[in-house]
Amino acid sequence: MWGGRFADGPSSIMREINASIPFDKKLWRQDIRASLAHVAMLAETGIVEAEDATQIIQGLNQIAQEFEAKGIAENLDLEDIHMHVEARLAEIIGPVAGRLHTARSRNDQVATDFKLWVRDAMDMVDDALEALQSVLITRAEEHAETIMPGFTHLQSAQPVSLGHHLMAYYEMFRRDRMRFSDARSRLNESPLGAAALAGTGFPIDRNKTAVMLGFDRPTSNSLDSVSDRDFALDYLMAATQCSLHLSRLAEEFVIWASQPFGFIKLPDSFSTGSSIMPQKRNPDAAELVRGHSGRIAGAMTALVMTMKGLPLAYSKDMQDDKPPVFEAHDLLGLSLSAMTGMIAEVAFNEVKMRELAESGFSTATDFADWLVREAKLPFREAHHVTGEVVALAEKQGCGLAELTLEQFQIIDARISKNVFDVLSIDASVASRLSYGGTAPNQVKVQIGQAKQDLGLED
Repeated sequence: MWGGRFADGPSSIMREINASIPFDKKLWRQDIRASLAHVAMLAETGIVEAEDATQIIQGLNQIAQEFEAKGIAENLDLEDIHMHVEARLAEIIGPVAGRLHTARSRNDQVATDFKLWVRDAMDMVDDALEALQSVLITRAEEHAETIMPGFTHLQSAQPVSLGHHLMAYYEMFRRDRMRFSDARSRLNESPLGAAALAGTGFPIDRNKTAVMLGFDRPTSNSLDSVSDRDFALDYLMAATQCSLHLSRLAEEFVIWASQPFGFIKLPDSFSTGSSIMPQKRNPDAAELVRGHSGRIAGAMTALVMTMKGLPLAYSKDMQDDKPPVFEAHDLLGLSLSAMTGMIAEVAFNEVKMRELAESGFSTATDFADWLVREAKLPFREAHHVTGEVVALAEKQGCGLAELTLEQFQIIDARISKNVFDVLSIDASVASRLSYGGTAPNQVKVQIGQAKQDLGLED
């Protein structure tokens, strides 16, 4: 490729460091798709003869069939997927293949291919997130009235519905889908036709190729077109946030599966055993999802650091934009599939959840609220009285509902027998009727809205 300018070929080290085919071969479908659009436009504008364009199109379609069937034979001398396609095209149709590269550069070519790949990746992630949301809705609906402890600082705080807890993750993944959707919208401008950095003198039709490739419009500045990798960073940042949500859910599964909690039993299909302890059921899938989040965040950081100081327009550093995106995408897809499978098959121990929800004086806030409503105490005073009652119950070794009315009234005479109406965990959960609250009726409202949003109405 460099014969017209360089007398000597590259050293073996240069060949290896310069070649990207070991990883950018993933772009072959996008490269052929963009090339087909480009040559069709060249023919339509009269830049390339129709007969030559027909040969090129036939050759590209043959290459696609070959790659699909046999994969790609890597040749470091050809550097990247673009030259592999072009070289094979020349073998099939001869010198006419050289006309394909008219009015474009590898700079706009790779920007276009990579955008197409990332756009496809975003669509795949969106499908996977929707599947995960659907499973969460199904399990939340099953457990809208199942009571579990709600935690702050991993300390029992207030009783909540398990369905409410699961729907919290539905909301996280809803925001993740919004982030990917926003990123996809910004991405959807075609760099093809920007050429190396300054555009081209050929009378190309960039709107034509943009439409053929499913873009909304062509990019507006040729310098920005070939140097922009915001779309890759947007993908990695959305993937990182999504992986953090997956990691939080995975961590809860690890905790809940432990014997001290015993909230869940993970399915055999997502657990492993021990080489020495036959009783073990290890939550390895959840732990690996948790671990993958670090690698995805690392991929995001890697590309941020690669792009942070690059002058316009294209620099060879940008060849390293693809490995972190490819790795993050593979890890994210695997994590989404694993969590979807675990949630679908996990068995919840409702008895153990309820038992722990009843511990730790979890209805203390309900008692304080009752003092405000019924005894007309200011909340700060009610908080103090409640603290005294909790201290008494702790000293007696019993729950709040097990104290006698006389014991309550020793602390504050304004407490009446009606207080016992609010001290059960069922009453506590049922009372949280504010919009978005944990009352089963509210949980069912949120589930209904979620099903409507996903098109899952009964």
